[in-house]
Amino acid sequence: MQLGMIGLGRMGANMVRRLQAKGQDCVVYDLDASAVEKLVAEGAAGAESMADLVAQLTPPRAIWLMLPAAITGQVARELAGLMERGDVVIDGGNSFYRDAVDLAAELAPQGIEVIDTGTSGGVWGLERGYCLMIGGPKGAVERLDPIFAALAPGDETGQAHDPAIGTAPLGYLHCGPTGAGHFVKMVHNGIEYGVMAAYAEGLNVLAAANDGAASREADAETSPLSNPEYYRFDIDLAAVTEVWRHSSVIGSWLLDLTAQALKHEPKLECFAGHVSDSGEGRWTVQAAVETGVPVPVLSSALFSRFASRGEDEFANKVLSAMRYAFGGHLEKTGAQ
Repeated sequence: MQLGMIGLGRMGANMVRRLQAKGQDCVVYDLDASAVEKLVAEGAAGAESMADLVAQLTPPRAIWLMLPAAITGQVARELAGLMERGDVVIDGGNSFYRDAVDLAAELAPQGIEVIDTGTSGGVWGLERGYCLMIGGPKGAVERLDPIFAALAPGDETGQAHDPAIGTAPLGYLHCGPTGAGHFVKMVHNGIEYGVMAAYAEGLNVLAAANDGAASREADAETSPLSNPEYYRFDIDLAAVTEVWRHSSVIGSWLLDLTAQALKHEPKLECFAGHVSDSGEGRWTVQAAVETGVPVPVLSSALFSRFASRGEDEFANKVLSAMRYAFGGHLEKTGAQ
């Protein structure tokens, strides 16, 4: 099947490679001409512009956008001006689900359908396949099934697939009308924030398990460690995360990646610890607030990311100012 791909970054380029390896034909375009050239050398057809890409595709066309959310809508509208009735625009990035709903309504009078496909798999997707959460009109989604099937992991059990239970066991799912795919991916990423935070906090407790062996200053600004004899464990975090990977109830791919990182650099000194958030966690919490659903873990994980980037610096200065004002407490770097 033929597919156009716009956006050949870390995800888009590898998705093209996986599609090509599965026998699908791709026409590719990116503002970075060198990215196009690399994939042309691997068998894809290259386009010099969006108009050129549209011209190379046989109607009804399907064009996948793998772009930052901030520019996806603009590119989709420009692209729609070049397309025809019956064509499909697929947004595979991490766009806000409401944007997909609005875009579908906007392009409907032109007869252009919008499919939003939440895509999980990261840089490992080329090898492992991509988990796809799809929203859009049923007919368009069914027509593009060969594309979704090629990108998805497929049956990892080796057993015959029962069509009666749908495509979910194969790693892709039609979740509902346009917007549903990004909504499901939004919550997926909100959960991801929480799981990552739980691992990080637990490992931080283990990292402090030998605090009883360290000397502490005895002054008014340093909280003493009660029963230091109970905190004298020099625990190998790399080994712990490795053993957890084997039949533990908290085993996961995220744990696999954490164990690998700690194996290569036990102190993780190459990281500053400034953790970004690309939007999905915020949108998940926003949806929870608007629907009255409590999400204390996901909210805490999101706010922890803000704090990691120093967004709580002024609040901490206020705390120091108040302590100094009411008790004359001086700041102490590294105080426990």
